[in-house]
Amino acid sequence: MATYIYETVDPNQPPRQFELQQSMKDAPLTRHPETGEPIRRVITGGYGYAAKSGGAAPGSGGSCGTGCGCHN
Repeated sequence: MATYIYETVDPNQPPRQFELQQSMKDAPLTRHPETGEPIRRVITGGYGYAAKSGGAAPGSGGSCGTGCGCHN
């Protein structure tokens, strides 16, 4: 089970955020499970891996050691 952050989307009220555990296979909810208010899933940052164009491996270039090419 993953933990997702949701927030209310009532234009007349400030958004209220809450966490909810769901399976990653479940579709995002559109209504609060207890109050029925409209809600949306908040997209949060996380750790990910992005390769350079051309498939360069991490650490394969740049003096900073990240492979970003910022010091070539």
